[in-house]
Amino acid sequence: MNSDKPLKSRKLPFYGKPSLRNSIKTSSKIRKTNFISFFVKKIWNHLLLTLAYSCPINGCRIILHRMRGVKIGEGVFIGLYVILDRAYPEYITLEDGVMLAGGNHLLCHSRAPEYYKGKLLSYVAPITLKENVWVGINAIILPNVTIGEGSVITAGSVVSDNIPSHSIARGNPAKVFRKFNN
Repeated sequence: MNSDKPLKSRKLPFYGKPSLRNSIKTSSKIRKTNFISFFVKKIWNHLLLTLAYSCPINGCRIILHRMRGVKIGEGVFIGLYVILDRAYPEYITLEDGVMLAGGNHLLCHSRAPEYYKGKLLSYVAPITLKENVWVGINAIILPNVTIGEGSVITAGSVVSDNIPSHSIARGNPAKVFRKFNN
């Protein structure tokens, strides 16, 4: 898998008044693009995600997510009904041999409502699944997480911290409960 320059975590501004125009204006400023380009890219991204979400052919799901900007290695399996961050797909890296069961959510950003300004951070951060990671059905991977090579995340787990290589993690929040021999 080719390795582009890694993306770093960054703080996101609050939107201000809740309106469609203000949301698009702020979001286009975040991505350093003009209003029209941002709007077209957003619609394109939504269309590709919608097609990938329930496409019955894994190879097509892979192509659609790559078109969205997700970095995907060789031999990756993405199950049905998987959401790879709607707003920042370019922050997701799935290395060779990764397997995502159905219903997984990988979320690269946290956008707190205006009410929480100054109390909670709004940010975007990368998610990296190293080689041969297996994520069970309906698991959720949150921002700024790296899951080490050969690890397993059990069904329904919520991963909010890094998981070391060759481990099995489960629960909410996911904790390592077993290590594999290398």
